[in-house]
Amino acid sequence: MNTNLNTMKFNFYILITVFFILSGFKSYSQITVNNLSELVSYLDDDNVDVKMVPGVYTITAEDVEKGLYKQETTIKNTSKVLLLFKGNNSTYDFSGVTIKIDTKVLQAFGNFQVYELQIVGNHNVLKNLTMLDDGSVHDAPTRRACNIVMDGSYNKIEGFKVTTKGSFPYGFGDAFGKGGRSVIKHQKHSACLIRGESNHLKNSSFIHRSYGHCIFMQAANNALIEGCVVEGEVRKTDAMLAETSGPAFDVGFKTVWGYKLPKGYMLSTGEAGIRAYDGGNTVIDGKFYKRGTSNPTVLNCTVKYMRTGVTIAHATGKKYVEGCKAIGCENAFSLGSGEVVNCSADCSYGPVYSSTYKRDVKYNAEITIIPASNPYYNGSGSVAYIGGSGHKIVLKGGEEPVKKGLAIKVGGDKKNIRLLNGNFPRQNNFKGWDFELVNYTNFPIELSDKSSGVTVKSVGKVSDSGSNNNVSELKLKRN
Repeated sequence: MNTNLNTMKFNFYILITVFFILSGFKSYSQITVNNLSELVSYLDDDNVDVKMVPGVYTITAEDVEKGLYKQETTIKNTSKVLLLFKGNNSTYDFSGVTIKIDTKVLQAFGNFQVYELQIVGNHNVLKNLTMLDDGSVHDAPTRRACNIVMDGSYNKIEGFKVTTKGSFPYGFGDAFGKGGRSVIKHQKHSACLIRGESNHLKNSSFIHRSYGHCIFMQAANNALIEGCVVEGEVRKTDAMLAETSGPAFDVGFKTVWGYKLPKGYMLSTGEAGIRAYDGGNTVIDGKFYKRGTSNPTVLNCTVKYMRTGVTIAHATGKKYVEGCKAIGCENAFSLGSGEVVNCSADCSYGPVYSSTYKRDVKYNAEITIIPASNPYYNGSGSVAYIGGSGHKIVLKGGEEPVKKGLAIKVGGDKKNIRLLNGNFPRQNNFKGWDFELVNYTNFPIELSDKSSGVTVKSVGKVSDSGSNNNVSELKLKRN
């Protein structure tokens, strides 16, 4: 009897072993690496679990010149990469690890954009790395730079702490150029670019001291940005105009918008906190794709002192933002269409919500206007700016005193610093029609002569210069 039982057990183990072999199962133990050279040797491996010994590691321009990094090229051979993760199904644990990257590295590759870290494989997890650009905010890249680029599919970056520095010009926002046109030639440095399929950025923080976007998406499908914190820097245009030397002074403060920089506005020294683009390139499974961004989700993120909080109007498909907060941004939320659920923002430097284009439709938003953490310096005078149609906008807030001169605006002149004197007319003087606006705050509403068929319920006073609008008073319930 025992012999038969042992034979049955032996046969069972043989069957299990054969099953695992046929199914490709492999068992790996964690690998410990002690330096960057050892780490690099595992970046193209599949199915590895790598942990780096805690400590501070540095990458210098001299390291690049010595060829210690492979200088990998990526899409269209326009970029060089320091740390390129090419494998699949691997985990890299950087708990307690800081990698300092000398800002001089941004010039060490010549006329290429520099990626400090890029993922092109699939199903990888990178966690708990501190990345620090070590140098001056003025140490600009020769061309462009980005700390993190996510390509491939189903990758996750979690628990990163990133400090971004090194761009030109720094300290003026986009006043002197950002894209194809510029008054001052600029070299941008962004923090995190998400591309690929279903990539996930989670619980990561960014200190952004660079002219460029913090977190942005290009050619990304089903990207998820969750639990992240972005902190930029803002500056009064009055302080910029007070400079007596430097790049802005040298061009007489003549902006890319065609007029001299005006006083009375607050500008971020960076660009967007979280942004989506309608075009871009990505690589998935070794194949290159040119496409837009679709179906982004942004959850429980906080953005401080950036040009925008969450601006994903250029994405297509389902756009969903929940539990996010924007503090001291020039503009908090712009989706074009989509859902903003249980979010909050202040209007100290700009609107909590702004329509991007006159074609904006079915933008459903629930935003709580929180007290300003800094003195008001809102040059546009907008608490919110609403154009387009088919929306349901709900604005909530406390009973804090309302700043004189600020209003919720429906259509008409945005008075944005970039749109003065008739500049970019397609982005201004929108019509607003056939939507619902519920205002639980004391801020007044201004229905411009471009408004029609808007249903308004408001605690704050309403002035109506439009046509066929339906306005009613809303009373707050008090305990």
